[in-house]
Amino acid sequence: MKKDRKRLLIWVMILSFFLLAGGVKAQGKGILMIIAPGDFRDEEFQIPKGSFERAGYQVTVASATTQEVRGMLGARVKPDILLQDVDVSKYQAIVFVGGVGAQVYFSHPQAQRIAKEAYSQGKVLGAICIAPVILARAGVLQGKRATVWASVSEEIEKGGGHYTGKLVEVDGRLITGNGPAAAKEFAKRIIEALKK
Repeated sequence: MKKDRKRLLIWVMILSFFLLAGGVKAQGKGILMIIAPGDFRDEEFQIPKGSFERAGYQVTVASATTQEVRGMLGARVKPDILLQDVDVSKYQAIVFVGGVGAQVYFSHPQAQRIAKEAYSQGKVLGAICIAPVILARAGVLQGKRATVWASVSEEIEKGGGHYTGKLVEVDGRLITGNGPAAAKEFAKRIIEALKK
């Protein structure tokens, strides 16, 4: 009886060690998701966030406000940090979420800074729906393939990129998606890029 208890205790200790080690490892695997201060697209936030977390990544949410914001379909999210406080070097990936509210970031100085720093630091940089316009205006799509919501496709070309019209486009560490229907594949491609 005592031997069984001792064995059980040893197994509990071993399992606890691996769980703690996994938890520490996951904390070092950060993804920053940037949402608009209103009218972000719910699925483009929720589906990738869930995929990232299931894959063991810690997700931080940034916005122009830390007050609760609402998605186009009613989702409520309280961002963790302000855009101005984002230190790009702390994250493995930066992801801009779309929705009509994302227009506020098209020429936003902090959004532009984050996109440029993520690109120059070689981070995985993603944007979905109309958010790839942020990347185009930041100048990081020069000579790159990208997709975007069709109504703003000319912005990719204006920014020096090549609009492909695909559901999801991957060009190196730049990953773009064209709307809510792309959310699952967009998240999958970001996770694949992070593993390379």
